[in-house]
Amino acid sequence: MNNNSVFAETKKERQLKELAFLSILYFCVTVAIVTLMTLIYDVISTGYSRLFNDYELGLISKVTIDNPKDFLTSLDSRDPLKAGIGPAFAGTVWLMIIVIFATFPLGAGAAIYLQEFAPKNKLTRFIELNLTNLAGVPSVIYGLMGLAVFVRLAGFGRSVLSGGLTLTLLILPVVIVASREALKAVPDTIRQGALALGSTKFQAIFRQVVPSAIPGMVTGMVLGLSRAIGETAPLIFMGALTYVNYYPDTPLSGFTAIPIQVYNWIGYPQAEWKDTSSAGIILLLGLLLSMNALALFIRNKFEKDW
Repeated sequence: MNNNSVFAETKKERQLKELAFLSILYFCVTVAIVTLMTLIYDVISTGYSRLFNDYELGLISKVTIDNPKDFLTSLDSRDPLKAGIGPAFAGTVWLMIIVIFATFPLGAGAAIYLQEFAPKNKLTRFIELNLTNLAGVPSVIYGLMGLAVFVRLAGFGRSVLSGGLTLTLLILPVVIVASREALKAVPDTIRQGALALGSTKFQAIFRQVVPSAIPGMVTGMVLGLSRAIGETAPLIFMGALTYVNYYPDTPLSGFTAIPIQVYNWIGYPQAEWKDTSSAGIILLLGLLLSMNALALFIRNKFEKDW
């Protein structure tokens, strides 16, 4: 057997292995997509009637909840056909506002310092290692930390402020790591060019590097918010309420959130609660998609400008 035949057989074996690997990869992706689409279809088909259709009670009267606005603004109820998600929706909005205003300055500031200004020593490497590890810590641990630090030690109680700060701790490592990667992706020629033209290091970083990295930093922020908006365990552990029939009006008000409300509804035995909880999931998906759309808009705007 000559070298050409051996080479041909080796090439055929390699092609067969690549084909087998790609087939397995496509199969796994197809299963994941089909499973996801099946779940989404089940939720939408179940919750759609709860959002848009009237429900008849007997042969005479109908309940008043017959459109998304009523479901969105109504208070919770023990009757699955009258329960609304208003307080939970308001609590989620409060949480996201607190998380955004607390996470972005802290996360972006820490990433800029660690990447651009911090000395490269053992302490910096220790901090970087811990940030990477904290990104994988279970969310329940952050709930216990929020209970100990914000609810009891700081005295904020079981308020929306405690919940927002707990979620901030949860997503802060993700935001810092993603922001650092965005800063690393900026070419060094931008820094060197700004310094060569007489800019100080501070001016070069905040006028050239950071604006170029904002699309990636916003992406990291949205990834963190996408995780925070769907979290239930840390809020339950830090003491968020499962039944709230009032709107939170201050950061120190008691609260509930859409994931907790859905978790509470789906635990009831009546079949009608499945429709109501599915409607809550649809609303949560709508909020998530809206945040991602806003992030894409901001990212595209900055990419065009820079």
